Amino acid sequence: MGVTFLERLAARIARIGRRRGLRTDVAAVPDVPDPSRREFIRAGVGVVGGLAVAAVAPRLAPYPLANLARGLRDGTTPSGTGLAAAAPLITSPGHSGQHGLGHSGNIAVGEVDTKRMAYDPVPFLTQFDRGKVSQLPNGRTLREFQVVAHDREIEIAPGIFFPAWTFNGTVPGTTLRVREGDRVRIQFVNAGTHPHTMHFHGIHRAEMDGVPGVGPGEIPPGGSFTYEFDAIPFGLHQYHCHTLPLKRHIHKGLYGMFIIDPRQGRPPARELVMVMNAFDTNFDGENEVYAVNTVAFHYAKHPIRVKRNELVRIYVVNMTEFDPINSIHIHGNFFHVYRTGTSLVPSEYTDTIMLCQAERAILEVRFPYAGRFMFHAHQSEFTELGWMGVFEVTGDDDV
Repeated sequence: MGVTFLERLAARIARIGRRRGLRTDVAAVPDVPDPSRREFIRAGVGVVGGLAVAAVAPRLAPYPLANLARGLRDGTTPSGTGLAAAAPLITSPGHSGQHGLGHSGNIAVGEVDTKRMAYDPVPFLTQFDRGKVSQLPNGRTLREFQVVAHDREIEIAPGIFFPAWTFNGTVPGTTLRVREGDRVRIQFVNAGTHPHTMHFHGIHRAEMDGVPGVGPGEIPPGGSFTYEFDAIPFGLHQYHCHTLPLKRHIHKGLYGMFIIDPRQGRPPARELVMVMNAFDTNFDGENEVYAVNTVAFHYAKHPIRVKRNELVRIYVVNMTEFDPINSIHIHGNFFHVYRTGTSLVPSEYTDTIMLCQAERAILEVRFPYAGRFMFHAHQSEFTELGWMGVFEVTGDDDV
């Protein structure tokens, strides 16, 4: 039998412990927790889910990590850890109840509460906010948006909650979409508890760059500012908070996709948004959960349906913090790559690409055969910790 999901997670915890000078066969010595970690532990301890237990284990009451790992495997939590008992979050390889996914069924079981979260990764794939459209006196198109920063708890795997900072209440934030040459006006409101900004990748004046000490600088809690610039160059871009510490503001969820369509447009296609991200659930600078569009394994449990031979255009942005690179591999096919989306001519034809943080690409693919085809990070650890999904390719008239 293969290694289970929680065994892999326990092994990762042990590696992190060794790097931090902890032994896994004796009681772990907890660090002095910072407020954000305490906030997370208060929110997370007691929820159902072995992943949450595993994520905070090195920070809680001293207990041999090897014994804790055994508890995670059989769904019991050893006494003396301060943790509630947790149901195992895995199924045996080849015996998954998740729609017959075979070896890909070795994943967290259960479902996130999309209604409670007011966020569902499936419709998010195809949701684009094109703003309120009007015309300026000079005839140019004006697109106006409102983006509000909120503190919000989100569910990143079944029963696993994370204290996020969000744009418009979700991680990733709303996908903003405009056309090359449009005037873009974005009213940013900071309804959170920390100073934030909005930094857009693109070409604009310095005072619109959304960095501390330039123009309006950081927007304090309760404050607002209107960013305004021309939509250039066309391509696939992103926006994110640029307040220090930058790694924490990005990792906590303050990022989103920003698409500038070329004036002439692109060929009609089924278009999908995928933002690579990950979560450091115990705030030690190491990610424990990986995904696209936040929820681990969601597209494995809810495959993305596409038609055979239709053009599928995937907008991919990597916003993963703490790991230097991420990647995407699509099984049983090759795709054309338009890096940064700033050219209408593809730069390569492959089945796997790597992206550093903030790097992005548009992928175009057609599936000639019906069936189920996996897609995932080709860092296998990322795959096993949540970054994996399935395309369900159907007959031409079935979607």
